[in-house]
Amino acid sequence: MSFSGNLPPNLRKMSAAEQICYTLISAPSDAEQPNEMQLKMDLEKGDTKTKIEALKKTIHLILNGEKFPTILMTIIRFVLPLQDHTIKKLLLIFWEIVPKTTPDGKLMQEMILVCDAYRKDLQHPNEFLRGSTLRFLCKLKEPELLEPLMPAIRACLEHRHSYVRRNAVLAIFTIYKNFEFLIPDAPELVANFLETEQDMSCKRNAFMMLIHVDQERALNYLSSCIDQVHTFGDILQLVIVELIYKVCHANPSERSRFIRCIYNLLNSSSPSVRYEAAGTLVTLSSAPTAIKAAASCYIELIVKESDNNVKLIVLDRLIALKDTPAHERVLQDLVMDILRVLASSDLEVRRKTLNLALDLVSSRNVEEMVLVLKKEVTKTHNTVEHEDTGKYRQLLVRTLHSCCVKFPDVAHTIIPVLLEFLSDNNEQAAADVLAFVREAMQRFEQLRSLILTKLLEVFSTIKASKIHRSALWILGEYCETVEDIHSVMTEFRQCLGD
Repeated sequence: MSFSGNLPPNLRKMSAAEQICYTLISAPSDAEQPNEMQLKMDLEKGDTKTKIEALKKTIHLILNGEKFPTILMTIIRFVLPLQDHTIKKLLLIFWEIVPKTTPDGKLMQEMILVCDAYRKDLQHPNEFLRGSTLRFLCKLKEPELLEPLMPAIRACLEHRHSYVRRNAVLAIFTIYKNFEFLIPDAPELVANFLETEQDMSCKRNAFMMLIHVDQERALNYLSSCIDQVHTFGDILQLVIVELIYKVCHANPSERSRFIRCIYNLLNSSSPSVRYEAAGTLVTLSSAPTAIKAAASCYIELIVKESDNNVKLIVLDRLIALKDTPAHERVLQDLVMDILRVLASSDLEVRRKTLNLALDLVSSRNVEEMVLVLKKEVTKTHNTVEHEDTGKYRQLLVRTLHSCCVKFPDVAHTIIPVLLEFLSDNNEQAAADVLAFVREAMQRFEQLRSLILTKLLEVFSTIKASKIHRSALWILGEYCETVEDIHSVMTEFRQCLGD
């Protein structure tokens, strides 16, 4: 088995900063600390269960900084040949953490034997063992160990099981990235693999490697199958979106080549792909059709997603779109779609939705929005009362109030609805209504008669003394005709009794 003796010093001896950082695992204070002699005895003469426990203890101690210079050969002689799968797994951890070089940076001679064991595991009939070994090789920083294994790693690309093939791609990617001279034809090798591979996880890993090491090959592959992208699995679609974003951001002239693919991915079956595709589309194009398509995609995601945290994240994307003046006009046409999000039961989602809709509503759709809000008010009266129900009604009151101020023409339809809140058990919502009523009396003189009439109708249903007091002040302040004064006095007598 040959090892390269002419490697550069920087590859033979890594600096301390490049070494992997491990977690310290403290043993219980009352636990008996095993000594090296006992561990060697258990590893040499114990049964399989004893060897497993001894190997675990050795790993813990090495992680905690203990030095066992003579135990390495014991493990190579008495543990490495075993075929037990638990031992195989533990050995992968052991080989990862054990020092493999001498103080002067040269590879220990014992590691030649370990390297032969790696090669056998890469040819093992068990696919899990092969795949685990390939994953382990991604963590090795000694090219002398990797060089003899390259033929076996290449052969794993043709294994019948996808678990082995996808980990073989990862191993080749990592080795090429760290030690290109070990496999200089890796991009071509993986590109050919990608052309014939059918498993989506394998294709994803191969495509991801090409993005990072040979972007031109990745683009050529994407161009060859761009019409089939919608049939790919979500893990591959996500990587394709990432590539298109990178390429178009660096070279805007490529946008026309790939933007249709992004449009198609807005209809992916995966919410993650649709979210990323919408974000990429907004970045690549400011055309109204693109913004509308992305915004509609965001809205559908919010409506259909059950996780409230996800709803809030996507809502923030919509709010960010609104904050761009060029996009605001496009979003104004989607106000009614945005209001569909109110079907969510989360108060924060509803708050953000109402604020966004209020910012976007225009004279063209304010009446439709008011109708939706009135229906929402009705729903709150027909549901089981809990803390968030009252807070939601308060949000609806404030939103309707703002609609009146912003669009006085709809005030006459909103005022009767708002005044019904005066009898609400939520005193804060009723107080918000009275604040609005005082403002409306000042702003809309033509509506004073309507407001007074409606206020008298609900006066007897008011439950809170504070609300009664404020309503009395409004009636006393704005009843100016004899007829209105008589109506107020009559209502007072009925409420108080003769």
